[in-house]
Amino acid sequence: MTDTKPKIAVVLSGCGVFDGAEIHESVLTLLALDRHGADYECYAPNMEQAHVVNHLSGGETAETRNVLVESARIARGDIKDLKDFDAGAVDAVIFPGGYGAAKNLCTFAIDGPGCSVNGDVERAVRGMAAAKKPIGALCISPALVARILDNAQVTIGQDAETATAIKKMGGRHKPAAQGEIVVDRNLGLVTTPCYMLGSTISQVAEDAENTVKAVLDLIKEGRVEA
Repeated sequence: MTDTKPKIAVVLSGCGVFDGAEIHESVLTLLALDRHGADYECYAPNMEQAHVVNHLSGGETAETRNVLVESARIARGDIKDLKDFDAGAVDAVIFPGGYGAAKNLCTFAIDGPGCSVNGDVERAVRGMAAAKKPIGALCISPALVARILDNAQVTIGQDAETATAIKKMGGRHKPAAQGEIVVDRNLGLVTTPCYMLGSTISQVAEDAENTVKAVLDLIKEGRVEA
């Protein structure tokens, strides 16, 4: 990369915890990146959401919504189609959580260990891994990465059922508490629980901050190819 500031891709999965990207995790990740002097650009797949949830009642509605269009709400309209993602143009990628990561980016919330992954998402993750560039994942999104990358060590906190599913996908799960991250140095992968635990928004901010710092440290250590 020629820029002095690292450029981080943030992949969103809609807008709202129950059917898209978790808004707190997404915004706090962007805030941490900005505070640490990194540039970021947001991406999302141009696809229909798995379903739409009324976040007041918790019930599913008959609406249809587009993941890219909904994600643009969080990105203030400054967002790119994930099909245009180029691993050579960024220094790292981070996936916030929310059910959208497990419903739209992949089908883990529906199909468990046998889930499928959106093609553009898989291409982005494999491209970063092949380039030996860091990957960050918050909340439930580590399960997505574990489905794609063999023998990935991740954390989703302390949920035994999800940890078992990760192991069935070929991943390795390490329990973590609030504020803790797990770093798989072989894959350049940084994961943290966030709202997979009974966290407050300030604790989620700490998780996002620690993830961003660890990702940027991996870049400084030469995880990114010249």
